[in-house]
Amino acid sequence: MEGDRPYPGRVPVLSSPVLDVLATAPVLTVFLVIGLGTAVGQIPLGPIRFGAAGTLFVGLALGALDPRLGADLSFLRSLGLALFCYTVGIGAGNTFFRSLRRQLPLMSLCVAALVVSGVAGAGYSHLVGVTAAMDAGAYAGSLTSPVLDSAIEAAGSQEPAIGYALAYPVGVAVAIVVVALVIHRPWPARRDPRPASADGITATSVELLRNVKLDQMEAFQRARIRISYLERGERTRVVHPGEELLKGDKVVVVGAPRAVDEAVAELGSGLDRCLAKDRTAVDYRRLTVSSTRVAGRTVAEVDMPGRFQGVITRVRRGDLDLLAHEDLVLELGDRVLAVVPSEELERAADYFGDSERSIAQIDAFSVGLGMALGTLAGLVAIPLPGGITLKLGVAAGPLVVGMVLGRVGRTGPFVWGLPHAANATIRQLGLLFFLAAIGLASGPGFAAAAFSLTGVKVGVLAALIVVVNAVVLLAGARWAGVSAPRAAGGLAGLVGQPAILAFALSKRDDERVEAGYATLFALAIVVKIVMVQVLVAL
Repeated sequence: MEGDRPYPGRVPVLSSPVLDVLATAPVLTVFLVIGLGTAVGQIPLGPIRFGAAGTLFVGLALGALDPRLGADLSFLRSLGLALFCYTVGIGAGNTFFRSLRRQLPLMSLCVAALVVSGVAGAGYSHLVGVTAAMDAGAYAGSLTSPVLDSAIEAAGSQEPAIGYALAYPVGVAVAIVVVALVIHRPWPARRDPRPASADGITATSVELLRNVKLDQMEAFQRARIRISYLERGERTRVVHPGEELLKGDKVVVVGAPRAVDEAVAELGSGLDRCLAKDRTAVDYRRLTVSSTRVAGRTVAEVDMPGRFQGVITRVRRGDLDLLAHEDLVLELGDRVLAVVPSEELERAADYFGDSERSIAQIDAFSVGLGMALGTLAGLVAIPLPGGITLKLGVAAGPLVVGMVLGRVGRTGPFVWGLPHAANATIRQLGLLFFLAAIGLASGPGFAAAAFSLTGVKVGVLAALIVVVNAVVLLAGARWAGVSAPRAAGGLAGLVGQPAILAFALSKRDDERVEAGYATLFALAIVVKIVMVQVLVAL
């Protein structure tokens, strides 16, 4: 990552016209590594596939053949990492700040895990004869951290870079295996319940057996259900906010299956027909949020009852259906299910934009400005006690700024968020660029020492550091009532490896995974900057 350096003076292990072409055409080399790496990542190894991390391993193998292949990729590495971290921050920022109190146990466990693993690694290094400088580099590499420059500066030599190159692939592989073993564990999560969206959203028609005021229903107050259609006598319309429902009314209740069942039991009994099939007076449609006047605003701010005498019941975001509670912030690319009087449907569609073509284009101004602010934040040097200087760097800077902007949503006419599809595409592209570049740059150092006694010692050291971190974090998370998906995402953030997050998301599409990653990524970098300098001094 930051601070990786080519190993000058080394000659190619294998000289051939093919390598000469690849050395003079870095764009060709990078895309060759991405293509082959993606294919390798799909090969099953027992219960897991390495996915995007396959690009790293192919890059290491190809880079080992000729150090020229990774000599000029520092800009691509930084660009890919910044794009990945910024898009993660934008996507996870709102969830992170909304559940900040829930994240505090995970943050405390992160600090404890990094300190304990550093002490354990230093003890092992003293026992087997690994130098303090090599230990610090292995600590940074096994945790794939952008703090190698701090270790090199503290050691006064390039020795940490060798430990980094040896430990890096070991750290990725071990962490992915741990995540694969943990992410589907159904352990108790009293502090971190499964989001309602994970069970899907359903709708049921109900006939009331008693009078009920909407604002007095517990499920309605706690934003667990939405009510759309109301049939009273011979007339069908959309329910008004806060109105009183009368005995004999027939309504449509929308929410997670359990919440709907509870609401039906409270209101009356289910109907054997669906009110929504009659679209004469009231109609509904999935409308795409493509208008910047809507994106970044909450459902309450859109004011569907006041504008269109209607209601939004659910929001489709990526592959998830979300209940449209009043505080939900709408994003570009969301598909809202709008229930409105039939004559208002087209006017509502115009208001939301409802254009797939529009959301295929990103707002280059907001992305460029957000990335610039993130990179600038990463350059700020913060002095710490003991002569240590902290810089968030090209990874944590864009992540932190992205999280803040993701929470803000919009500033005046500027919408900071990205459509879900565009966010996923940019994120994946940034990740692949980063992994290809880091693999090619680290290949020579890895090959030079991987099969030596020192290489074996450092490999074991890297595995030890990751395993200790995993044990402390995951065991503590389970004890603290944090869910397995959030803990797995937290481990990916603690290790600091985008490929681990991508792997976790490929195994479980759960917003808690990203939130856990975003929670610990920046915090872990701060702790690791301090730890590598302490380890060099031991």
